[in-house]
Amino acid sequence: MFRRRKKPSLPRRVSNVLWPSIGWRRWLAYIKHRLGRLPGTPYSIAAGFACGAAISFTPLVGFHFFLGGIWAWVVRANILASAIGTAVGNPWTFPFIWIWLYKLGHWMGAGNPETAEQALDFQAFFTGMFHGILMLDTGYLAEHVWPIWWPMVVGAVPSMLFIWFLFYLPLNSLVHTYQVGRRQRMSRNRDRDKS
Repeated sequence: MFRRRKKPSLPRRVSNVLWPSIGWRRWLAYIKHRLGRLPGTPYSIAAGFACGAAISFTPLVGFHFFLGGIWAWVVRANILASAIGTAVGNPWTFPFIWIWLYKLGHWMGAGNPETAEQALDFQAFFTGMFHGILMLDTGYLAEHVWPIWWPMVVGAVPSMLFIWFLFYLPLNSLVHTYQVGRRQRMSRNRDRDKS
């Protein structure tokens, strides 16, 4: 019913992820309406979004939807809202998130202090990680991937908790306000239609 007549090409869909064709302001308004209209309580929706946003602050790229959904299911939150929340981790934010996780992990004592200030090449890191996993080369993973991955995992734990509360607290109130306003508008429209 609401599908496009002409499906956009793959390059167009990829470019929309990097820069929405409708503009950032309309895209954010769309997300607001999408979250407000999800079925569930304000807690369920806000906690689900917060789970997705928080799981984006991990180096487990490729598993964010799955892990966010599991976390949302455990805390009895909206799983679809968690999928929307994973949009916090995107090509614009991932470099900053990864550097933050790596630096925080080193500050917390994970990893070799001598390598803390070395330049990070995330393309080589993730390429090496996928290569090591596909080839089942644990020696390569231990030598090249572990020294970067372990500080990121350690830095992810407090970051995830902070991000969860950072998104949950304001979203719970915003979703509640949106749902109350929507119910009032629908009630007024029903009353007007009856008269």
